[in-house]
Amino acid sequence: MPTLGKGVLTGMGKRPSPGARLPGTRLVLPAARIDEALVIRYARVCGFRETDPLPITYPHILGFPLAARLMADRDFPLPMLGLVHTRIRIVQHKPLSPTDRPELTVYAAGLAAHRRGTEAEIVTEARLDGELVWEDRSSYLARHRTSPDGAAPGADASAASGVPAASAMATKAADRASATAERAKSLPGAARWPLDPALGRRHAGVSGDYNPIHLYPLTARALGFPGTIAHGMWTFARCVAETGASPAKGVTVQAEFKAPVPLPSHVTYGRLGTDFELRGGRDGALLHLTGKVTTSHES
Repeated sequence: MPTLGKGVLTGMGKRPSPGARLPGTRLVLPAARIDEALVIRYARVCGFRETDPLPITYPHILGFPLAARLMADRDFPLPMLGLVHTRIRIVQHKPLSPTDRPELTVYAAGLAAHRRGTEAEIVTEARLDGELVWEDRSSYLARHRTSPDGAAPGADASAASGVPAASAMATKAADRASATAERAKSLPGAARWPLDPALGRRHAGVSGDYNPIHLYPLTARALGFPGTIAHGMWTFARCVAETGASPAKGVTVQAEFKAPVPLPSHVTYGRLGTDFELRGGRDGALLHLTGKVTTSHES
């Protein structure tokens, strides 16, 4: 929470732009300590069946405090509060055990124009004895007004403060309509999961991500959402767990986040070959996430 508070303060007055200067900061944790009891709780919340090797998504949780520090820094050009996780790609080169002490490195790789604002790519890397064993590239979107060519003429007040205004709410409605329109591409349903109102708080407890939009309806509404929404990393991790992909082999998992998952709700996991998705809404009409999992011999 202190990092989130700092992010709120440093985000005031920031004007996101794909042409902004990214700091060359590289945050390094030389030997990350892994709490085995916390890993077990995380696996239970996200549906993983084993904790040794570590779940493929868990190093993201280990590196999240560093990523949050990076994005909360005054020199980071996008306001931390209000950032939307849009994409993630994880490559597991070698498995990690709960007894390992990996070196974690986090840095910003670049900024890019997006039709709805500016995206930053944040890289997290894990090394053992100097060897890269795991890496994550995540894209985060700062929403703001853009010109027809996608360039940013200047951030609006909602982006600077992290509190969605009418234009941002309209953007969310457009995103929801776009996600609904993709139903024609839906995959065969493989599992259906009921999501209870406290899921966001449980995932916050094992991930350290206490963003208010995931905790209570009142705190979510204060930030412009109609109610509590699930963490994007929970939706991703739950789907990855369901694929059964083993971190003991070379594995790449990636996903695009299409629309928030409201809490409570019911969602349907779909799978066909290497592709997976998560759908919700009436009759599964709303697409929340699309992804792909491949092993080293399939890449």
